[in-house]
Amino acid sequence: MSETDSIPEFGQVVQILQGRDTGKYAIVIGMIDSRYVLLADGDKRKYDRPKKKNIQHVTCLNYVSPEVKNSLLETGRVTNGKLRYAISKFVDEMMADLQKGDQLDGER
Repeated sequence: MSETDSIPEFGQVVQILQGRDTGKYAIVIGMIDSRYVLLADGDKRKYDRPKKKNIQHVTCLNYVSPEVKNSLLETGRVTNGKLRYAISKFVDEMMADLQKGDQLDGER
């Protein structure tokens, strides 16, 4: 396991690498053990029915949603709306960074 595939934390956005949801983004809402995490996206995978996923089959991204993390730590739950909002916010920020990079002739 490399440095980028470190143990994910609550509220962290990950990209799924294996399975039918390949390429989609989800948020870590639970840890089963050092090998498996529970993922939800608020849309297809709701909080009530999270996906158990091997951490080797996801890429941990450098974005932790403070809203989701605080909600999980305070109440132990998070709404599906917050999950959808956090993922859309991450995607919007990522697209803004890509567009900013395009303005610099493709150099970041």
